[in-house]
Amino acid sequence: MKSDIENIYNNDIPNFLNDYFNYLATIKGSSINTIVAYTADLSLLLKFIKVYKGLDPSDKSLPIEKVIISGLTLDTLKTLTLQDLYAFVTYLGKQRANGNYAKARKIAAIKSLFKYLTTKAKVLTLDPTIDLESPKLGKRSPVFLTLDESKTLLEASNSRDKHSIRDHSIITLFLNCGLRLSELCSINISAMKNDTLSIIGKGNKERTIYLNRASLKAIHKYLPIRNAEIDKIHDEDKDALFISGKFGRINKRTVERIVKKHIGNAGLNKNKYTPHKLRHTSATLMYKYGNVDIRSLQEILGHENISTTQIYTHVDNEKLRNAVKSNPLSDD
Repeated sequence: MKSDIENIYNNDIPNFLNDYFNYLATIKGSSINTIVAYTADLSLLLKFIKVYKGLDPSDKSLPIEKVIISGLTLDTLKTLTLQDLYAFVTYLGKQRANGNYAKARKIAAIKSLFKYLTTKAKVLTLDPTIDLESPKLGKRSPVFLTLDESKTLLEASNSRDKHSIRDHSIITLFLNCGLRLSELCSINISAMKNDTLSIIGKGNKERTIYLNRASLKAIHKYLPIRNAEIDKIHDEDKDALFISGKFGRINKRTVERIVKKHIGNAGLNKNKYTPHKLRHTSATLMYKYGNVDIRSLQEILGHENISTTQIYTHVDNEKLRNAVKSNPLSDD
């Protein structure tokens, strides 16, 4: 299976896209996850444009995923109009059933590409995305487990399975530290100092995670089991905290399966709760029960913009209920 890096830098995409991804990685410091998402979104745009504009008659008989775009040049982009881009957005909705959030993400990727080509690389003079609007996005409340459900999940992960101590440690960190999935997979033992953990978060930005008593207890219970098989661990993964059954650094897909398994064991909805929902749960519990202010929560979660963190201020219905009850007219 190809690695994420190999999937990005290959011969399947035009040279100008490879140049753009180099810029994102080296200058902007974008994460691999961001570049992988942009690769998929921008490749889809180019495949659509190639078919939509009839640049190759043979493409009409192919599924859009099979359309080859490696030979496209900047000349193709020079012909794009705002109407072409809105045709792509329409295609996303009608043919691919993309909702407004998925459309908005793809539009952001397209705008970023053209901004680079016109203002940084300066290989294009006109930017057709200047007047391209994103669909309006309604506010979404985060999906999260209640305190009782969180306790049930932790109990369910404490099973007799072969990897249960590792799995329990993973779920404990998700629920207590508000980690992203990629951040958890990237944890190195050498980055742990007493009750702190240094991680590289979104945008390749380093931040410090503070480990509470439950997190430290779960990690220290798992470490002897991990270290007992140190000779089997791949050389390049000796520093990784969480190790898979194949003795390499645990990957995102494996963690997703672990979470889904224990969510099911806890009698919860396996399709509703994901590692990201456990991150939401951690943030919600800290805000609701820990009296954590919004700025501190922003630092803990590694949000660049506080508006992202503010979704957690809308989830505590009990506070709203008590506020209404405190009205001096409430007993009338």
